[in-house]
Amino acid sequence: MSIAIRIDNELYEQAKRSAEAESRTVPLQVTYWAKIGRAALDNPDLPVEFIRDILAAKKQGDFEPFEFDAE
Repeated sequence: MSIAIRIDNELYEQAKRSAEAESRTVPLQVTYWAKIGRAALDNPDLPVEFIRDILAAKKQGDFEPFEFDAE
């Protein structure tokens, strides 16, 4: 489902430039930024770069959880 929202022209232009650089559409770029922002607010102790890497790894989906050896 899509919902139209209004955003500032400057934010739109920034999203457009980033979207082109990262091979996304403008709506997908804004969605990506929103996910990172929400995760950063929910986890203020984590660096944004770490959050970005986690989201990228989750998107790839081909990962196995790491298990520690019980000693």
